[in-house]
Amino acid sequence: MSTIRVALLWTLLLPTLAFAQRVTVPVDVGVGPAAFMFFGPVFDDQPIHTGVKVSVEAVLDKQWLTQNRRSIPARYRKYAKSLDEVRISPSLFIPDSLIISPQLRNTGMYGVTWKPLELGVPLSSGPARLSVGGGLLLTYAFLHSRTLSNTHFVRPGAEVGVDLELQLSKSFLISLGWESALYVPQELGGLGLPDRLRDGIFHVGQAYLQFHVRFPYTTRL
Repeated sequence: MSTIRVALLWTLLLPTLAFAQRVTVPVDVGVGPAAFMFFGPVFDDQPIHTGVKVSVEAVLDKQWLTQNRRSIPARYRKYAKSLDEVRISPSLFIPDSLIISPQLRNTGMYGVTWKPLELGVPLSSGPARLSVGGGLLLTYAFLHSRTLSNTHFVRPGAEVGVDLELQLSKSFLISLGWESALYVPQELGGLGLPDRLRDGIFHVGQAYLQFHVRFPYTTRL
C-alpha cells in the first residue's frame, strides 16, 4: 500500500510526538457540495438530499517524509519509508460531511457524518490522482417529513468509494467522487431494525465535488 489515510494515526502518534521539534507540514482544507441518496422509502419520496463534504488533512508526501525522517518516531520510520504519502486528520471530531437539506417539498433532513478511520489506495499519481478507499462511519441525521415518519437516524456503518483529485496548482485542487455507505439497518420512526430491509435506511450514496486549498502550517507533528 503506497498511500495511507488514517485519522486514528494522529491519536496513535501524538503521545510519542509530545516533545517533537516543530515542523512545517502542508495542510489541505477541502469543502464543496454533496448530494445524498438514502435508498429505500426516503429515496422514493425524494431521491436527492443536499449537503456539504468537508476534509482537513496534513498531507505528508514522500519528499516530506524523507526530509523530516528524524521527526518521525523511530518505531515508525521503517514503515514510513515504504509509503509515498500519509494523510492525517488533526481531529476525530472534524466531520466528514454535513447534511443540509431543507423541506422544499415533503421531506427535509439535517445531520452529520464522522469518519474516524479511512484507508485509501491510489490507482494513479501525478496531477490527476485516482484513488479507491473505504472507512468506518458514524452518522446522525434528523428526518422530518409530511409523507414519512419523523426519524432520528443514528447508526454506525462502513463505506467504499472512489475519488478523482485534480491538481490545478500547488495550492489549489479539485476533487470529485462517489461513496457508498452501508449502515446497520434502521426503521423509519424509531431506532429499531426494520421488518424488511427495503422498508428502512441501510444504504446511503454520496456524490461530491470539493475545492481544496493547501498551505504550509507549523506544528509539533
